[in-house]
Amino acid sequence: MSKAIKQMQMDSLKKTFGGVRDLVLLSVSGVPSTAENQMRLTLRKKNIRLQTVKNSLASRVFQELGLGGLEAHCSGPTTVAWGSSSIADLTKELDALAKKNDKIKPRAAVAEGAVITFEAAKKFPTRAAALSRIAGMILAPGSRLAGMLTGPGATLAGQIKSLGDKIEEPAAPPA
Repeated sequence: MSKAIKQMQMDSLKKTFGGVRDLVLLSVSGVPSTAENQMRLTLRKKNIRLQTVKNSLASRVFQELGLGGLEAHCSGPTTVAWGSSSIADLTKELDALAKKNDKIKPRAAVAEGAVITFEAAKKFPTRAAALSRIAGMILAPGSRLAGMLTGPGATLAGQIKSLGDKIEEPAAPPA
């Protein structure tokens, strides 16, 4: 392959993966073409893209994009999966496919530019779960404060009510 063609392919990879911070490296070697095409169509509906890359060119491009450390995982036919809203969604979808077809083997994942194992990426919370967790952390001190402020007032109001009930009870007539 000439240097000009390699440079064109690297430019294409840079354009494709320029803004990508979450991706997964897979091996789909041995998967029949019809099954792979069906897998690509299924994933495309979920906004996940697959691209088979030349390892040497992909390693250079990833290094230039600040995604170093993937060279160790680029051996044999390599397919890159990216897209979706978060690394958790991406890994869950790919894990479900890997369970259905044992020839699909996840190699590594990149989460926000850091290389991690696929197993670690599966444990990440989804975007919705992370946002709800953050909202809970933000609201917890206010909730605790409101409870502290209303707690003594509620206790006092209960005591006053019980005293009021005792006073309102008519006294028994003397016999």
